[in-house]
Amino acid sequence: MGAAMKLPGRVVLGAGGTGGHMFPAEALARELLARGVGVALVTDARGGGFRGELATVETFRIAAGAMAGAGVVKQLRSVVSLGLGYLQARGHIRRCGAEVAVGFGGYPSVPTVMAAAHRGLRVVLHEQNSVLGRANRLLAGRAGIIATCFEKVEGVAPGDRAKLRLTGNPVRQAIAAIGERPYEAPGEADPLTLLVVGGSQGARVFNEVVPAAVARLPERLRRRLTVHQQVPGDAVAAVAALYDACGVRHALAVFFSDMPERFAAAQLVISRAGASTVAELAAAGRPAVMVPFPSATDDHQTGNAQALVEAGGGWLMSQASLDAAGLAERLASLLENPALLARAAGCAHATAHLDAARDLADLVCGITNGNGRAAAGGERHSKEAAA
Repeated sequence: MGAAMKLPGRVVLGAGGTGGHMFPAEALARELLARGVGVALVTDARGGGFRGELATVETFRIAAGAMAGAGVVKQLRSVVSLGLGYLQARGHIRRCGAEVAVGFGGYPSVPTVMAAAHRGLRVVLHEQNSVLGRANRLLAGRAGIIATCFEKVEGVAPGDRAKLRLTGNPVRQAIAAIGERPYEAPGEADPLTLLVVGGSQGARVFNEVVPAAVARLPERLRRRLTVHQQVPGDAVAAVAALYDACGVRHALAVFFSDMPERFAAAQLVISRAGASTVAELAAAGRPAVMVPFPSATDDHQTGNAQALVEAGGGWLMSQASLDAAGLAERLASLLENPALLARAAGCAHATAHLDAARDLADLVCGITNGNGRAAAGGERHSKEAAA
């Protein structure tokens, strides 16, 4: 593309619900604003809008109900809510003068992307997981490009696979900075730090299973170990008592505000496998035992974890088979094998997409159509476009 190419004057972002959808939208907004491209956010009440230096981004809130629910009444309410959201989004898009729309999945993005497509705007979707989400499946036919975070993405209709472009999932710069430093494998007598995180809402199953597994570790490992654990709910005191009983140092909190520092200190992580978590593990270059959330839609967390496992960057344990004895055996085998941890750290970091925000912004601005960066299933289109 030539240097004189005209950038879009305004891009509308459709995102809401969880941080997994909002964070990549925020990263893209920051990148677009740095290029002089205007940004508007359309979200629902849960989205909350951007924070910090992005708090001034023009934000519109619309009605948005879940696309599926139990019972006829709930489904009717959902249809009404989505219809109202569509009308609201259509008006906001017209008033803000957007030229491109980007949807980040989740039902709050549906009215915005549908309204944008009906107004003739160019549409880009961003899929964070290894399985195309229900909202993005519904909207895929209206998109020109579907930006992905994994090489392999399931749930994509054959006719839409040519639209896939691999960009990755943006991560915080403080997390990416960890991976710039070599992973330091622990020596035989060095302290060991285990980080246990369960996503934005924590993982209650970790409250009992992880302390019980740690208690089963050989005493020579427990002497060296410190556990940093996110403990959901009001269980901090109870979990602390379990670690005290087995003589293991610990730092527990419902929420860690200094997560980059915790990642940097950890030799091993126990975590869920949400898209943001997997992206941060890769960017930081940290080996992990991943326990996918079993109720995740379409079991997408298992797919996310498998992508890192196949690259050699971690290990997967299903929640159904998770018990103290099995986890203790896995932890002991890893903590006593620093070379294995270091190798997994390097493999995890090799999968990182550190320029994800830049590459996504390039697609949105039309600077590139992703030639040479097609995700699995999009190679044919990439070669044709390059011809």
